Amino acid sequence: MGKDKSAKKKQPSSNPTVASAAALKPPNWPPFQPTLPVLELSPEAPIPGLEDKIVLVRNFWPKTLCRDYVNFLKTLPLTTTPGRPKRGEAPRVNDRFRVDDPRFSQRLWLETGLKDALLVESLRNLWGGDVVGLNPNIRVYRYSQGQYFDCHYDDFNLVTLPYINESTGIISTKTTWTLLLYLTSATEGCVGGETVFYTHDRKSPKEEVAIAPETGMLLLHKHGNDCLLHEGRQVTAGEKWIIRTDLCVKK
Repeated sequence: MGKDKSAKKKQPSSNPTVASAAALKPPNWPPFQPTLPVLELSPEAPIPGLEDKIVLVRNFWPKTLCRDYVNFLKTLPLTTTPGRPKRGEAPRVNDRFRVDDPRFSQRLWLETGLKDALLVESLRNLWGGDVVGLNPNIRVYRYSQGQYFDCHYDDFNLVTLPYINESTGIISTKTTWTLLLYLTSATEGCVGGETVFYTHDRKSPKEEVAIAPETGMLLLHKHGNDCLLHEGRQVTAGEKWIIRTDLCVKK
């Protein structure tokens, strides 16, 4: 959940999956076609000096799969965020869908090449522990013209995951990095919608680092107490579609 900049040092939530998300039946997600990864995944740190805070994985999904998912996501029961945020939350206006789906989070981790790409020796120390999977709290965001997410920090959360290779048993984890999968970009007519980071905990145009959406790209950024202040800039035309989850490490 996005907290405003005055609420950075909050305690983590012990149940990040809200009741409404947990109560929903997981949708019948489209298959990953073609077989993933289509290209070798090469995580990169795009900003000198922020190698331990921001990582990109380009071409994580091909444009055809992104298109299929956007068409599917349009059929889900999206809800518009309230006009007035709760106390301590950053203002945002978008349409979203949340569901607790461990099976889909495992598919994203195991069937896309992501696990192999992120657990190479040169990156292992980035993630804040032994990564064991992705947060099953899957969030879908649609930003249409005029919609945005104001400056905020992402909290870390405590998450219980099932063991991947066992029918029973659970593992206690915490989230350490946010994952945003962009499904649309300027290629599909989306104008604006950059994810903008501020390096000194203040909104200053001179210090901003803007990451423009790229269709099929993953943006990972560190969250919790080391999270950078950031915002989702207003979309001025088209639609920005995102699937969000988080990296989970053993406690």
